[in-house]
Amino acid sequence: MLYSDKVLEHFANPHNVGEIENADGVGEVGNAKCGDIMKMYLKIDNGMITDAKFKTFGCGAAIATSSMATDMIKGKTVDEALKLSNQAVVEALDGLPASKIHCSVLAEQAVKAALSDYYTKQGVDPEPIVGKLSECEACHG
Repeated sequence: MLYSDKVLEHFANPHNVGEIENADGVGEVGNAKCGDIMKMYLKIDNGMITDAKFKTFGCGAAIATSSMATDMIKGKTVDEALKLSNQAVVEALDGLPASKIHCSVLAEQAVKAALSDYYTKQGVDPEPIVGKLSECEACHG
C-alpha cells in the first residue's frame, strides 16, 4: 500500500492535535468495531471557524485525513466548512489507497458532526443544514 508524501507527513507530524476547552462544536464519528474513531473540536466566532482540533484513534490514513480536514476548515466560515467533501480531503493529500478512502469519509463526517453540535448549542435544528450522519456507513456500506 503506497501513501503519498503528504499523507506520510500528516501522519508523522499531524496538525491541530488535541482538544479545545469549551469548544463551540464537538463531533465524534466512527466506532471501535471498525477501528477508527475521530473526535473533532471547533471554536467558532461570528460564523467563522477560528480553531479546529482533533483526537483520532486509528490508522495512519485516519490521522492524516483528520489533520488535513482541520487545516482545510480553519479560517473558513461555517457554510464553507459544511461543503467540505471527503474527495477534497483526498485530493489535498494527493490521493489515498482505495482501502483507506473510508478514512476521508470519517473526516468529513467528523467536521459535520461538530457543526451539527454547534447548531444544536445555538438552538437551531441541525438536520436540515447538516443532514443525517450515518454511523460508519463507509465501512459497512
